[in-house]
Amino acid sequence: MSDEVTPSPDPAAAGAPADHPVPPVGEPSPELYDRIEDALREVVDPELDINIVDLGLVYDLSFDETGELVISMTLTSAGCPLTDVLEEQIGASLADVVRSFRINWVWMPPWGPERITPEGRDMMRALGFTI
Repeated sequence: MSDEVTPSPDPAAAGAPADHPVPPVGEPSPELYDRIEDALREVVDPELDINIVDLGLVYDLSFDETGELVISMTLTSAGCPLTDVLEEQIGASLADVVRSFRINWVWMPPWGPERITPEGRDMMRALGFTI
Protein backbone atom coordinates (compact mmCIF):
# COMPACT_ATOMS: atom_id res chain seq x y z
CA MET A 1 0.00 0.00 0.00
CA SER A 2 1.39 3.40 -0.89
CA ASP A 3 0.30 6.97 -1.18
CA GLU A 4 1.90 9.06 -3.88
CA VAL A 5 2.42 12.60 -2.74
CA THR A 6 4.95 15.31 -3.01
CA PRO A 7 5.36 16.53 -6.53
CA SER A 8 8.85 17.81 -6.95
CA PRO A 9 9.44 21.50 -7.20
CA ASP A 10 9.75 23.20 -10.56
CA PRO A 11 13.27 22.26 -11.72
CA ALA A 12 14.10 25.87 -12.52
CA ALA A 13 12.96 26.96 -9.07
CA ALA A 14 14.92 24.16 -7.43
CA GLY A 15 18.06 25.11 -9.34
CA ALA A 16 18.18 21.88 -11.33
CA PRO A 17 20.09 22.25 -14.55
CA ALA A 18 17.78 22.12 -17.54
CA ASP A 19 20.35 20.11 -19.50
CA HIS A 20 19.85 16.83 -17.58
CA PRO A 21 18.95 14.23 -20.18
CA VAL A 22 15.67 12.41 -19.65
CA PRO A 23 16.62 8.96 -18.36
CA PRO A 24 14.99 5.80 -19.64
CA VAL A 25 12.00 4.34 -17.81
CA GLY A 26 12.96 1.97 -15.01
CA GLU A 27 16.00 1.69 -12.84
CA PRO A 28 18.74 4.32 -13.08
CA SER A 29 22.07 3.32 -14.60
CA PRO A 30 24.57 2.18 -11.95
CA GLU A 31 26.43 5.49 -12.21
CA LEU A 32 23.28 7.60 -11.85
CA TYR A 33 21.98 5.33 -9.07
CA ASP A 34 25.20 5.96 -7.12
CA ARG A 35 24.91 9.73 -7.65
CA ILE A 36 21.29 9.72 -6.47
CA GLU A 37 22.09 7.54 -3.46
CA ASP A 38 25.07 9.74 -2.55
CA ALA A 39 22.86 12.83 -2.76
CA LEU A 40 20.20 11.18 -0.60
CA ARG A 41 22.84 10.42 2.03
CA GLU A 42 22.82 14.18 2.68
CA VAL A 43 19.19 13.88 3.82
CA VAL A 44 19.09 13.28 7.56
CA ASP A 45 16.12 11.95 9.50
CA PRO A 46 15.41 14.86 11.86
CA GLU A 47 14.53 12.61 14.80
CA LEU A 48 17.37 10.07 14.60
CA ASP A 49 20.11 12.19 12.97
CA ILE A 50 20.99 9.37 10.53
CA ASN A 51 20.73 9.73 6.74
CA ILE A 52 17.69 8.18 5.06
CA VAL A 53 19.74 5.75 2.94
CA ASP A 54 21.66 4.15 5.81
CA LEU A 55 18.56 4.22 7.98
CA GLY A 56 16.91 2.00 5.36
CA LEU A 57 14.04 4.35 4.54
CA VAL A 58 14.63 4.32 0.76
CA TYR A 59 13.03 1.20 -0.73
CA ASP A 60 13.42 1.86 -4.47
CA LEU A 61 14.61 4.39 -7.04
CA SER A 62 13.18 4.38 -10.56
CA PHE A 63 12.23 6.69 -13.40
CA ASP A 64 8.70 6.96 -14.76
CA GLU A 65 7.73 7.46 -18.41
CA THR A 66 8.22 11.24 -18.13
CA GLY A 67 11.77 10.91 -16.81
CA GLU A 68 10.78 11.87 -13.27
CA LEU A 69 12.66 10.12 -10.48
CA VAL A 70 10.29 8.15 -8.26
CA ILE A 71 11.63 7.61 -4.74
CA SER A 72 9.72 4.84 -2.99
CA MET A 73 10.41 5.30 0.68
CA THR A 74 8.94 5.00 4.12
CA LEU A 75 9.33 6.55 7.53
CA THR A 76 10.23 5.05 10.87
CA SER A 77 6.60 5.68 11.86
CA ALA A 78 3.60 6.46 9.68
CA GLY A 79 2.62 9.38 11.92
CA CYS A 80 5.91 11.23 11.51
CA PRO A 81 5.12 14.96 11.52
CA LEU A 82 8.37 15.92 9.79
CA THR A 83 7.73 14.71 6.22
CA ASP A 84 7.91 18.27 4.92
CA VAL A 85 11.42 18.63 6.36
CA LEU A 86 12.54 15.45 4.60
CA GLU A 87 10.88 16.52 1.34
CA GLU A 88 12.73 19.86 1.42
CA GLN A 89 16.05 18.15 2.16
CA ILE A 90 15.49 15.65 -0.66
CA GLY A 91 14.70 18.45 -3.12
CA ALA A 92 17.83 20.34 -2.16
CA SER A 93 20.06 17.25 -2.32
CA LEU A 94 18.81 16.19 -5.77
CA ALA A 95 18.73 19.65 -7.38
CA ASP A 96 21.94 19.07 -9.32
CA VAL A 97 21.34 15.38 -10.02
CA VAL A 98 17.87 14.96 -11.57
CA ARG A 99 15.36 17.23 -13.30
CA SER A 100 12.44 16.30 -11.07
CA PHE A 101 11.33 13.76 -8.52
CA ARG A 102 8.36 12.63 -6.53
CA ILE A 103 8.08 10.60 -3.38
CA ASN A 104 5.98 7.47 -3.32
CA TRP A 105 5.33 6.95 0.41
CA VAL A 106 5.28 3.20 1.08
CA TRP A 107 3.85 1.73 4.28
CA MET A 108 4.09 -1.98 3.47
CA PRO A 109 6.38 -3.53 4.35
CA PRO A 110 6.75 -1.34 7.41
CA TRP A 111 10.18 -0.05 8.33
CA GLY A 112 12.10 -1.98 10.97
CA PRO A 113 15.62 -1.74 12.39
CA GLU A 114 16.68 -4.72 10.27
CA ARG A 115 16.65 -2.33 7.27
CA ILE A 116 19.48 -0.22 8.73
CA THR A 117 22.77 -0.66 6.87
CA PRO A 118 25.95 -1.63 8.75
CA GLU A 119 27.12 1.97 8.33
CA GLY A 120 23.83 3.21 9.77
CA ARG A 121 24.20 0.85 12.73
CA ASP A 122 27.66 2.28 13.40
CA MET A 123 26.22 5.81 13.25
CA MET A 124 23.45 4.88 15.68
CA ARG A 125 25.92 3.29 18.11
CA ALA A 126 28.04 6.45 17.93
CA LEU A 127 24.94 8.40 18.98
CA GLY A 128 24.42 6.09 21.96
CA PHE A 129 21.74 3.77 20.57
CA THR A 130 21.97 0.07 21.34
CA ILE A 131 21.12 -1.96 18.25
